[in-house]
Amino acid sequence: AARRSCSLTASGPPGPRGQAGQDPSTCWAGTFADDYAEGPTEGLFQNINVQPPKRAANHAVNFSSEWSVGQVSTNTSYKAFSSEWISADVGLQVGLSGVNITLTGTPVQQLNETINYNEEFTWRLGENYAEEYAKALEKGLPDPVLYLAEKFTPRSPCGLYRQYRLAGHYASATLWVAFLCWLLANVMLSMPVLVYGGHMLLATGIFQLLALLFFCMATSLTPPCPLRLGASVLHTHRGPAFWITLTTGLLCVLLGLAMMVAHRMQPHRLKAFFNQSVDEDPMLEGSPEEGGLLSPRYRPMADSPEPQAIPLSEASSIKAYCEEVHPREPECAL
Repeated sequence: AARRSCSLTASGPPGPRGQAGQDPSTCWAGTFADDYAEGPTEGLFQNINVQPPKRAANHAVNFSSEWSVGQVSTNTSYKAFSSEWISADVGLQVGLSGVNITLTGTPVQQLNETINYNEEFTWRLGENYAEEYAKALEKGLPDPVLYLAEKFTPRSPCGLYRQYRLAGHYASATLWVAFLCWLLANVMLSMPVLVYGGHMLLATGIFQLLALLFFCMATSLTPPCPLRLGASVLHTHRGPAFWITLTTGLLCVLLGLAMMVAHRMQPHRLKAFFNQSVDEDPMLEGSPEEGGLLSPRYRPMADSPEPQAIPLSEASSIKAYCEEVHPREPECAL
């Protein structure tokens, strides 16, 4: 089956007028549908963990530009040093690595131009946001785009650049750790060490929730900055990427805890759920305190050692030899 490919940028490279970038969260959602349609897997729980949605979520939210979003319809000036006004929808999407600003005219054709802009400004490590803003000034982008981009510059009194850049770096790093834990969880769930796979699922959820905590704390350090466009004010709120991360984080925590409890209470059913035999896991041969399935006193009779019958003549010869060699040993009298 044909597989679709998804770009790992927040919204695609800044394009010319009339070309809007594609947010990867939409593309990864389609990838999930393609993978799920390829065929069933060997068990519901393996399908949940080995297949997306967690893979799609871990990729999409880290590269998505929809952690904080806002949109407003307004009448605003179009170009600098011009008295011409336009009616347009202005959108702002803030991600972990930058901001994406959209400007779509209503209607699109106004002033003998196609008003449809989708511009991206990033603050990744090794990239300079101020330089990208200077290039946008040289290109002569519309006033609403430059106004919003200027609010996120390092020298802006709003302080949005510092708080969102700090939040993005810490949250992105934590999400990468969560992604590594998820990979380890899939490896361990395919091996007879299911309890450690549950531990890694729990760690995946904890790191995802920790990323949300970093993002919320960093973005709450300064009061909100008013974004006025004409007679309207653009307000931002938590975007889809934030809520997807919260959902998958809680799901991973619940699944990890459920696996740990099941391994403690009903390990044989957990092994059967994953289509694994009990003999594959050496931990299940220990005591119940160690998470084992059967203690030595509850093992089947076929597995327990049985005393072997010794002929009487052989026993008497062994006793005579023992008394001759070790006459004072009490075991020789048995």
